[in-house]
Amino acid sequence: MNAPVATSLPRALPPEHRERLMAVAREVSFPAGTRLFEEGGHAERFWIVRTGTVELDMRVPGHQPAVIESLGHNELIGWSWLFAPHVWHLGAEAATPLRAYEFDAGAVREMCRNDPEFGRTVAHWVGEVVAHRLLAARTRLLDLYAPYGSGERR
Repeated sequence: MNAPVATSLPRALPPEHRERLMAVAREVSFPAGTRLFEEGGHAERFWIVRTGTVELDMRVPGHQPAVIESLGHNELIGWSWLFAPHVWHLGAEAATPLRAYEFDAGAVREMCRNDPEFGRTVAHWVGEVVAHRLLAARTRLLDLYAPYGSGERR
């Protein structure tokens, strides 16, 4: 599934804020099958996909974790780092070999505190991602577990 325009990094942040954020990025790679984080863990970093695919999953009692969404190029992996108590609400696993930009969440939160305009822009971007992921989770869980699915045509 491709991200809506508002959640893709190049479209979500104006160039000056995008450059500021990318100045603190670190390039990382993960082999397929690597768990980036677990639901309930401490959210101390986040990523933006360069290449590859990440699957977000959610624990469902009595079932295998449900894959909620697949993320690709320029999409944000993780939003829990921005909002207290900074605990992951989903899990994430590299579905393919992954190259990404990694960010220290504490450093970016500090940047947001020190520059309110930058902070508002980042918060708006991450809020759009949260709204999108909530809808994706709802739709996927209905598809998996409701008697008639979500009712959406794909």
